[in-house]
Amino acid sequence: MTSRRSTTSRVTRLAAALVGLLLGACAVTPPPQPGTARAEVLRTWGQPSAHHALPGGVDRLEYATGPYGRTTWMIDIDAGGRVVQARQVLGEAEFEAVMGTPGLRRAGVLRRLGAPGEKRRMGWLGGEIWSWRYPTNDCLRFEISLALDGRVTGSGYGIDPACDRRHDPK
Repeated sequence: MTSRRSTTSRVTRLAAALVGLLLGACAVTPPPQPGTARAEVLRTWGQPSAHHALPGGVDRLEYATGPYGRTTWMIDIDAGGRVVQARQVLGEAEFEAVMGTPGLRRAGVLRRLGAPGEKRRMGWLGGEIWSWRYPTNDCLRFEISLALDGRVTGSGYGIDPACDRRHDPK
C-alpha cells in the first residue's frame, strides 16, 4: 500500500519537473557569435526552418517562429562553415529596406524576412498578401502585396487581427 507521504512526494517531484520543463521551453537561446562553427549552431538551435543561398557561398539559416511568433533569426554561415552574423530580422529597419527596394521579388523577401506568418489570396486580382508579426507594443504587423509574377507591388503596416480577438468583449 502506498503511503500518503510517498504519493505527495511523487506529485511534488512531478510538479517540479514539469515547471522546469516549462521554464526551459521559455528560455531564449542567445544568438551565436561571429566565428561560431556551423555544427555548434545546429547543435544549439536545431535544424533551420529554411536555407537561403547568398553570394560568396554564404548559407543563410532561417529560424522563424511563425505563424504567431514575432521573431525570425537569420544566421549567415560563410563557405568555411563559420558564423558571419546573426540577427533578428523582423523589425522596422528591415521592413523599410523591403519597402525601399524597387523590383524586389518573392525570393528576395524570403531571404530578408523569412517565411511570412500568414499568406492570403488577393481574390479576383490574383497575387497574395504576406504578413509578419513583429515585436511591437502597438500590435501591428507588416504586410506586402505580391503580383502573380512574384513582384512586390505594395507594402505597409496594419493592425494585427489577433489583437482584436484578444480584446474582443464576447
